[in-house]
Amino acid sequence: MESLFIGIAVIVLTFGVGMLGLRVQTWLDEHNSIEKSRDMIGSVVGLLSLLLALVLGTLIGNTYYFSTGQQAQLQSMMSSIILMDKSLSEFGPEAKPLRDGMKTALQHIYDDVWIKGNVDPGQLSVAAAMDAHAPFEKALAGLGAIEGKSPEQKAALASAQAKNAAFMSTRIMMSLQLATPFSEALLVIVIIWAMLLFFGYGLLSRHNMTTVVALAFGSLCVSFAIFIIVELAQPYSGLFRISPAALVQTIQAIDR
Repeated sequence: MESLFIGIAVIVLTFGVGMLGLRVQTWLDEHNSIEKSRDMIGSVVGLLSLLLALVLGTLIGNTYYFSTGQQAQLQSMMSSIILMDKSLSEFGPEAKPLRDGMKTALQHIYDDVWIKGNVDPGQLSVAAAMDAHAPFEKALAGLGAIEGKSPEQKAALASAQAKNAAFMSTRIMMSLQLATPFSEALLVIVIIWAMLLFFGYGLLSRHNMTTVVALAFGSLCVSFAIFIIVELAQPYSGLFRISPAALVQTIQAIDR
């Protein structure tokens, strides 16, 4: 919902200042008329258009890269879990409760994030990732308690612990990245540039219905760009939520 409110605010602000620009040109006297300043205003508007295009494109690219990075890290994390489950299967029947707990915890995560869609942002923090009471960490609480008796069991247990360490490292990294998906200050600057740009458009245009419609369409386009940036920064709760395919396949692969 936050992204929708931001998008609506951008439409209102850019369209409003554009209409203000149309109105301001009628208030200017002959000495300060737009016709005598059109070249300068046009140059500044062109500069703002270039800056806005470059920065908007960069922000969209960065947040898209952030979203695909979270997807890749989710796949890496699931790979570690599958290999951990394989090692636990080699350990023997004593590890069966751990494997069942892993599968249940993953199913719980899948249901909360992708089925119910009510994920709490706090659950994605580093503190939550390290919380011993979190579903997955609770499921693996017994990993340090079991002991290998034979050399094969000891090797399997060491492999499972190594995969668990890789899993935790990836999860913490994902949480750290979620803390700062993009620069909010830069997004504010972009919105201010867009407002100045539309004000310039208003100054250089004649007031008629075609101009107003074009202004509204331009505001809508800029708003969609800002909306995409904010949505891509929410890979687990936004409109462009990352695919759960890796998680689903992992749930199916565990304890087969």
